[in-house]
Amino acid sequence: MSVMVIAGGLSAERDVSLRSGRRLAESLREEGEDVSVVDLDASLVPSLQNDPPDVVIPLVHGAAGEDGSLADVLDALDIRYVGSGAVACRQTFDKAIAKGIVADHGLQVPSGYSLPHGIFRDLGAPAVMAAIVDRLGLPLMVKPTCGGSALGATLVREAEQLPPAMVAAFAYGDSALLERYVPGVEVAVSVVDLGHGPQAWPAVEIVPRSGIYDYAARYTAGETEFFVPARISTSQADACAAAAVTAHQALGLRDWSRVDFIIDGDDIVFLEANVAPGMTETSLFPQAAAAAGFTLGKVAAQLVALH
Repeated sequence: MSVMVIAGGLSAERDVSLRSGRRLAESLREEGEDVSVVDLDASLVPSLQNDPPDVVIPLVHGAAGEDGSLADVLDALDIRYVGSGAVACRQTFDKAIAKGIVADHGLQVPSGYSLPHGIFRDLGAPAVMAAIVDRLGLPLMVKPTCGGSALGATLVREAEQLPPAMVAAFAYGDSALLERYVPGVEVAVSVVDLGHGPQAWPAVEIVPRSGIYDYAARYTAGETEFFVPARISTSQADACAAAAVTAHQALGLRDWSRVDFIIDGDDIVFLEANVAPGMTETSLFPQAAAAAGFTLGKVAAQLVALH
């Protein structure tokens, strides 16, 4: 079948998306698939209309790709695609909404607040920040409510660090999420449905040299050490797998996803889910695939065949 990988776009995660798209396309070609890689720009819709592929794989990270917009366009054009539908994308892309949904399904989430820039400004930033610090305590994680790759995310240990952290978050979105910082072991669990229901792959443990899994730690080789499977107990691994599948189903996700957690003793704390997992050389999904006995190309080819 002809497969079109859509990557790029104009979000701050464009470079990561292009790298993901190129790597996935090459992996699919190694499986004998006929693959093209196209950018998310004005030429996309005419291309889909004039020479529609059999299946599309959207790998656009950030807004337009993960917020449901691209899925809506593909649905309107009656194009089959790998990945989650528009509604699932929207509610997953907004971290505050996703937290509420998975919490209703029994998962633990960090306590916190989502503040649009307008209300933060109109109510008086100093008073709002003081009230949040008084309520949640320190340290806090501050990040854009929507977006990925840890862009605009800051660990706030002292009250005076909060104002610049808010500015950094608002630089990447109109709303900021302030959460109580949860210490522990950070892991990512990839979930894949190859036609027999969603299955969790081995958890990937994330140990950044800087202590924070920020943009540089994610995409700079050598800045983060990964352990696959994670160095956690069997009971913790089982709990992470179950929690990841629960999140995947609760959010209505399809085909594949990646769910991030902090393990604090017996507590498995949900951080966020991703509808378009990264596929770069340092990304977590390919590492989990290898630990589960799959190549990236074989997984993608099986998902393509299901559509």
